[in-house]
Amino acid sequence: MDGESSSPKYDTARRTSPLAFFRGFLREPAQVGSVIPSSRFLEKRIVDAADLSSARLVVELGPGTGGTTRTFLRNLGPDARLLSIELSPWFHELLHEIDDPRFINHQGSAEDLEEILAQHQLGQPDVVISGIPFSKMPEQVGTRVAQAVQASLAEGGCFVAYQFLGDVARITTPVMGPAVSTALELLNIPPMRVYRWLKPGPAESVGANT
Repeated sequence: MDGESSSPKYDTARRTSPLAFFRGFLREPAQVGSVIPSSRFLEKRIVDAADLSSARLVVELGPGTGGTTRTFLRNLGPDARLLSIELSPWFHELLHEIDDPRFINHQGSAEDLEEILAQHQLGQPDVVISGIPFSKMPEQVGTRVAQAVQASLAEGGCFVAYQFLGDVARITTPVMGPAVSTALELLNIPPMRVYRWLKPGPAESVGANT
């Protein structure tokens, strides 16, 4: 029964309206990789790749209308934090509808990840998740985003990106090395690849230099 649950309940159950998502695509086509929201199958694959249940600080780049954001919050612990960074003022405004004290809604560029974390007095995230379509941004911008992720992640942290095309791997691999896993989710329109990179911890870094 709900009254017996020890976990706090927040406004994370609502799913993104396909119409709202499509309107967002028409308003901000360069910021959206699809014309419909992510499927629950893709969302589960992202959650599993990011191991959200054990994460304490998560950053979402390009949350859009907030469908994935709500899913991530449902899978985070009660003491975790989720920072979203959204470039579009329209999407940023929609994200204000999410009522959860663990959630921080920031309008800005993923390139400025380090400065944004400092602004909110947050440490290094365990996980960074990106839905930003790297294929729609200039390559130099994508490289700066990948560099910001690499610099900001905690040692042993992971970067998870879900993308329709493979530009994210071409851009991120020179910065973070090869992805440790890649999975294709066919039960999504369009099908999406979920990439996962790891930032080496102290032991791996020492071993790499010997």
